[in-house]
Amino acid sequence: MKILVTNDDGIFAEGIYKLAKKLTEKHEVFVVAPDRQRSATGHAITMHHPIRANKVKFFDTDISAWSVDGTPSDCIKLALETLLKEEPDFVISGINDGPNLGTDVLYSGTVSAAIEGAIHGIQSMAISMAYTKNIDFSVGAEFALKMVDDLNSKQLPKYNLLNINIPQGSKEEIRKAKITTLGTIKYTNTFLKRYDPRGNEYYWLGGEMIDEVQDENSDINCIRDKYVSVTPIHYNLTNFQLVDTMKKWNMDL
Repeated sequence: MKILVTNDDGIFAEGIYKLAKKLTEKHEVFVVAPDRQRSATGHAITMHHPIRANKVKFFDTDISAWSVDGTPSDCIKLALETLLKEEPDFVISGINDGPNLGTDVLYSGTVSAAIEGAIHGIQSMAISMAYTKNIDFSVGAEFALKMVDDLNSKQLPKYNLLNINIPQGSKEEIRKAKITTLGTIKYTNTFLKRYDPRGNEYYWLGGEMIDEVQDENSDINCIRDKYVSVTPIHYNLTNFQLVDTMKKWNMDL
């Protein structure tokens, strides 16, 4: 099968290399990824200046790869609509250096790239290592390869995707996968005021995550308990239950 791989950590990040190389054991892989770190860009796309895409040598592989000076969503749109001669069977975004859990998926460039694949009607997933030190990307790469085989036979409903997070630990320490829901993440944000060499003000975002009580089936609880979290999500944000309620309201002008 043909698999398109991207990320938001940049095309020469370790996670995307380990993922792409593992997938080549069974599949044909293409890489189209940002030329630099583009984390927390959400689903932004570039509209007000040109996008450049350059063919690059991807580490020690023969994988066809393009470096793009745009966002993760740009990469998928450009790949599917311009760079690739044939539509891939899968879009996989990752492996991210750090978690993409709960409401943070709304900010995530990693997840947004997979959403872009789903918008195009392609089987898609985002995969992240839910920790940031001494990461063993090979565990995530192996799980991604397994999920490709599973999805090829079972097929997600159109316009849906999977958000996958791998807990810290060796293969022996990590428990089996669980199907989860998105948890809730909140932060105590702090904007630190600083001054540049010319005396102009600027602000640097900082803060810490608030320890929220989570639903027992949430992705956050799952990771804490050393399970692989697999959350099916879709980009239709309509609250259908509220639609039915609001139809009874009188909102005439």
